[in-house]
Amino acid sequence: MNTGALDGIRVLELGTLISGPFAGRLLGDMGADVIKIELPSNPDPLRTWGQAELDGHHFFWTVHARNKKAITLDLRAERGRELFLELVERSDIIVENFRPGTLEKWNLGYDVLHDRNKGIILVRVSGYGQTGPEAAKAGYASVAEAASGLRHMNG
Repeated sequence: MNTGALDGIRVLELGTLISGPFAGRLLGDMGADVIKIELPSNPDPLRTWGQAELDGHHFFWTVHARNKKAITLDLRAERGRELFLELVERSDIIVENFRPGTLEKWNLGYDVLHDRNKGIILVRVSGYGQTGPEAAKAGYASVAEAASGLRHMNG
């Protein structure tokens, strides 16, 4: 495991695809103890992205999974939520990149997390912010590139 400026900090990484795992990866690179949590029935699609692979292991995944431990918890189920909250009690930071309202739908909003750990920091990564007229939209790189005109410029 890496040591660095964030040695001794525990991060719980939720979410999938690039933004949440990228943030978790950076924190792990700086020495944080990062625990990636995936749904048992729906692992992070990054596990199978990219064409480069060896013996069924995709290289893109190894980049985004480095310096992390991975576990499965069903946050939609009561037992999964309770186990997650036990982890929250012993953690410092939660990084999530779900659409706004997802944690609240699972009864895991900031108020619930803060009740279990007064010092918890919740980092929410979303394409259009947590509030406002576009908040419910999914934020993917390709959408941002298209909306900004970058896709047109780079083909």
